[in-house]
Formats: sequence, C-alpha cells, structure tokens
Amino acid sequence: MTRAREAKPELNLSDPQYYFNRELSWLEFNHRVLHEALDPRTPLLERLKFLAIFSSNLDEFFMVRVAILTQQVEAEVDKLTPDGKTPKQTLDALSQRLRPMVTEQHRHFEHVLRPLLLENGVHLLNYMDLNQEQRRYLQQFFEQRVFPILTPLAVDPAHPFPYISNLSLNLAVLVKDPITHKELFARVKVPNSLPRFVTLPSDLHPPDRTCVWAGVPLEQVIAHNLELLFPGMNIQEYSLFRITRDADLELEEDLTHDLLLVIQQELRKRRMGGAVVRLEIEASASKAVRDRLMQEKELTDRDVYDVEGLLNLKDLMSLLAVPLPDLKDEPWTPVVPARLRQLTETTADVTLPSETGEDIFTIIRQQDLLVHHPYESFTASVEHFITHSAHDLDVLAIKMTLYRTSGDSPIVKALITAAENGKQVAVLIELKARFDEENNINWARRLEEAGVNVIYGVVGLKTHTKVVLIVRQEGDDIRRYVHIGTGNYNSKTAKLYTDLGLFSCKEDLGADLTDLFNFLTGYSRQQSYRKLLVAPVNLRDRMIALIRREAEHASRGDRGRIIAKMNSLVDPKIIKALYEASQAGVEIDLIIRGMCCLRPSVPGVSDRIRVVSIVGRFLEHSRIFHFHNNGEEEVFIGSADWMPRNLDRRVEAITPVEEPSLAAKLRAILDIFLADNRHAWDLQPDGAYTQRHPHAAPERDAQIELAQQAQQ
Repeated sequence: MTRAREAKPELNLSDPQYYFNRELSWLEFNHRVLHEALDPRTPLLERLKFLAIFSSNLDEFFMVRVAILTQQVEAEVDKLTPDGKTPKQTLDALSQRLRPMVTEQHRHFEHVLRPLLLENGVHLLNYMDLNQEQRRYLQQFFEQRVFPILTPLAVDPAHPFPYISNLSLNLAVLVKDPITHKELFARVKVPNSLPRFVTLPSDLHPPDRTCVWAGVPLEQVIAHNLELLFPGMNIQEYSLFRITRDADLELEEDLTHDLLLVIQQELRKRRMGGAVVRLEIEASASKAVRDRLMQEKELTDRDVYDVEGLLNLKDLMSLLAVPLPDLKDEPWTPVVPARLRQLTETTADVTLPSETGEDIFTIIRQQDLLVHHPYESFTASVEHFITHSAHDLDVLAIKMTLYRTSGDSPIVKALITAAENGKQVAVLIELKARFDEENNINWARRLEEAGVNVIYGVVGLKTHTKVVLIVRQEGDDIRRYVHIGTGNYNSKTAKLYTDLGLFSCKEDLGADLTDLFNFLTGYSRQQSYRKLLVAPVNLRDRMIALIRREAEHASRGDRGRIIAKMNSLVDPKIIKALYEASQAGVEIDLIIRGMCCLRPSVPGVSDRIRVVSIVGRFLEHSRIFHFHNNGEEEVFIGSADWMPRNLDRRVEAITPVEEPSLAAKLRAILDIFLADNRHAWDLQPDGAYTQRHPHAAPERDAQIELAQQAQQ
C-alpha cells in the first residue's frame, strides 16, 4: 500500500519575513540617487545635482516620515508594520542605515568631486586658503552686504534660547568676556536672502587660466568676521549647524470647517515650526556646543548627524549655472508629437485652425492620442489642448484637477481666460498637496477672482488624479474630450519627470469623467464606472481581480504575465495577491522606481517575481499596468501607485488604453525599461539592489532610447 502524499503546508503570506520595511526601502531608493553622484559615468555637474537631490529628499523624509515615527514613539504606539517592526525599531534601523550614506555623500564631495571641480576651473574655496586681496574683498562684501542683515542672539538668563527656523543654517558661537572671563553662547543665523556661495570677481580669481568660477561659502565669510558682531569679546569657537523640524500638516477635516481656513492655520503652524527631528552639525564642534544644542532641542544621539565638510549640500544645485556645458547632460528639447506637428507649425494663434483645417479636437476624433513626456512636448500637447479650449468658440465647459502646477502656469492663465470668455470652468485644486499648499491657495484665489468655480478637495480624501474634461458643441451634438495622465499639470516638472497622457473623445471615458467630477464637486456616491478604475471606489478591487485573473490563466496551463511600472509598491494586499499569482505560475516583472516592500525571488513564494528600479537623468514617474490576459492584453495608465494611500485615501483615476497601436506602444516602452543595463538596479531577496552593467553586451539606456525614438 503506497503512502499518501503529505499535504504541503499553506504559507502564511502575511508573515513579516516576506515584507521589506517601507522607510528602509525608501532609504535604498535615495541611495540609488546618491550613486548617480558617485558614478564617474555621470557628467560632473550632474553629479552635483544628484548630491543636491539626495539632500533635498532627505530633508523631506525627516520632515514627514521621521517626524511621524517620532510622534508614534512619543505616543507609545506599538503597532507593528507589515515587516514586524515597531516605530522605535524602525527609527533605530533608519539611523543605522543612513549614517554611512551621509558619511559617504560628504566624503565623496570633499575628496572626489571638489578636486574634480577644481581641475575643471570651478574653485569652491575655503576662507583659510584665500590671499590677502581676496580677504579684503570679502571683508568689504561682509560689511556692506551681510553685516546689516545679521542679528546675533545671545543666550543667557535675560535672553532665552532663540527660535531656530526649519532647515536654516546657523552658527553656534562661544565667546569669552575678557572682563568677567565668562564663556557665553550666541547664535548667528546665516541669511537665506543671500546666495549660499559668494562669487569672487574675475580679477580676484586664483591664478589658474582655466578658472571659470570662484567662490566661498557665505557662512565662512560670516565666521571670519565675527569680531565685528561681538566687539570686545574673544571668539572661542564657532560651529555651523542646521535643524530639521516636523513639517507634516495635521488636518482634522469635517463638514463644519472651511478647508481653506484649516490649511492656512496649519501653514502658520508649519512656519512657526514643529518639533525638531534632526540636528546636523559640523563634526569639529566641541562637546559643549553639541550638548547645548541637544539639550535645548531635547534630542538624543540618534537625532544628531555629525558632518565633515559643507552642510546642506542641497545648495550645490546653484553651481549648475556655471557655464561649462561639457560637464552637463546634453540639453534635451521635447519633440512635438508627430500627429500634432502640422497643427503646431501652422497655427499662429490658438483661435485659428491650421492650413489643413484641423485643430486638436479633429486630431483626437481621428484616433486616441498618447503622449510621453519629457520626450514629447507638454507645451505642444497638454498646454495646447487646454489653451485652445479656452479660446475655441464651441467649447462650453472645462473641468480639471490641479495637484501641483508651476509658479507661472500657462494652464492656470488659460483657465482664467476661459472663464473670462464665458465658459463654464470648474477646477479642483488640492490644497493638501504636501509643500505646495501655499502655492495652491494663491492659484485658487486668482481663479476664483476670475469667475472659475474652485473646489478645494474632498473631505477625508486627497485628490491626486490628473484629468481634464472638455465639453464641446459640435453641430447638434455635445462631445466630450478627455486627457487622463500620470503626472501633474506642471510645465516645469514635465521637462524633468517621465509621464504619460491619453487624449480621447470616447463616449464612455467622457461619461466616466463627468461622473467623477460630479463626485468631486457635488454630492455623489458613484460606485460604478464604465471604463475608469477609480480610487477609493473600485481601483483596489479591480487591480486585485486583474492579478487573480492572470493566476487563473496560469493555473489552467495558459500563460500568465504581468508587467507593472510605478513609483512605489507598499500595499500588503496587493503584494499578497502578487505572491499568490507567482505561486500559480504567473511571470511578473515590476519596474518600481522607489519603495518596494515586496520580497522577490523567494523560493516557493515569489520565484517568478522580478523587481527592477530605474534611476536616471529623468525622474521615472509614469504608471503603466500590463496584463497578458491569455493573449487579449489589457494595458492601463494613471495616477496611482500600489500604496494604501493611493488605493484607500486618495481620489485616483486609471484608464485602459484600448487603441491597439497605443497599447503596443506602451508594451514596447515597458520592454525598453526591462532591457536597460545602464540605470537599472535589480532588487535581491535580501533587500539589496544590484546595478546592472553591460559588460560585453551593448549599453542599453532606456531614457536615451526613448528620446531617440521620439526624435525619429
């Protein structure tokens, strides 16, 4: 008698061992950003840019994510994350992982990049290395331009410790009174109204024929003239420091409060500053100064970062203005999409048709249009669509969402023009767009003054979707035109971020957007859409259903295949569905730029899942979701990542791309990313990322290939 086969024990896919920590995964993303600065293949000034981005990213990370974790620790929250960590354990792990990164960043700048800059004629000088003539110039500069601005603040029984503003540079100064011999503490703020680096005139450049720029950090100019601020005192010590504060808005929304007023009140609180969550200080600072700052700000050693060299490398971004084009990426001029070229070239004014009698509505009626920024022009497509609509006599209404937009937004100006031209214009401006709240409040007021119907968001939800709806009279009919995108309506970031947008006049998409705007602007509990996947209504359920459908195909012996590209993958339910699909035989490729909490290539769990991250010249921001569906492929684009906030707490829209040629174009884009061996990093089962290298194979840079395709 044969022995019965033992049943395989069912895996617990909620086990913390199958999940990476969200915050630690973000740090790994930022380390990949840092690597672009370390990589000698990156042009020199672009390496400075990546150092600056690394620093800027860290600032926001501390102001929001670390601040939230710190609050949870103080509130004794012990809820575990999916990877099984408490908030305190996460904070400790972040500190341990981050310190070597920060050390690496500053060491690389001081010992590698700074000498390379010098070789190429960019002299970022230390005050101690200046000659007498250069020092005289800087002393005069200090007396005329800097000294009148400064306000030294003493700390003694009559003067409490001064308020230190968020992210400001400050000098902690110890002076000794020659009469009383008392050692006194003072703080001098480095004014942010002046450039961080004081440029020397060309006649005072170092004796180097290749010198194209020479300058000195402003804080050093102040530090070496402190005797003018503290006359009669002996300067004992000075140390540069910088603090980071909690800057996350704590919104308590309900139907009885004016959201605009709530946001304004919270912005005032942010300007005053929340609790200190990080202290950066020169490593040469004495223990007395370090301890004094820690005591005043109630900090622990975990909160303090000692820095060798310059603080706040974010300011290196200003050096990209140095006129050395050979040390930068080649300038990229976005290409006008092929189907819009005749239209754009022959239209002198948006109110006039082209020589062929076509306008952008004609183009869209002929066939859906897919645009890919920054390879294809945002100005010639999205901005033209909205601006033309503002002037077109047959357009009756314009509705759109604005999450972030540029300071001189042509789109906002077009919306104002549309309202002045008598069109019905409704705009949802998301006041809760983090760190853009004040900018969005200003735009909202300008739009309201012009007669635009402005909606400030939905109670309890953040509106993150990127959609435009144009309603147009065409003969006896009303036709709706739509744009559904993956990125913000921002002409500046459209040159730096990769994003996709679909133009269509399909009736079901127009009807879906009409329903969505009725939800956003009025009272609606719309629970079904014809084509759109909308959060928080049906997006989560539909995505899980699409993943499970692939698993069903694979279980029957058919091909199961998923390719998904997004910014972040965090949601445990989606991850669990992907694990189950992998076990059923589905081949899964995930292109995740930032955080990824899924653990790939674990035997018996995620054998068939591969995760790659692309970090290059442009910020990968587009979201594409491809499901093989046993040969009847479905492809989607939209605004949502697979994160709980996108699926449950935001209004998002994802659209199918049904035109066969456009769906094929999206699949081709995904294939190009999967073949990248220049900027691609493969996620390992242990959480480490390994950068691909071409070795003997030809180099494949996805972003360069996509740019070349656009030019062709």
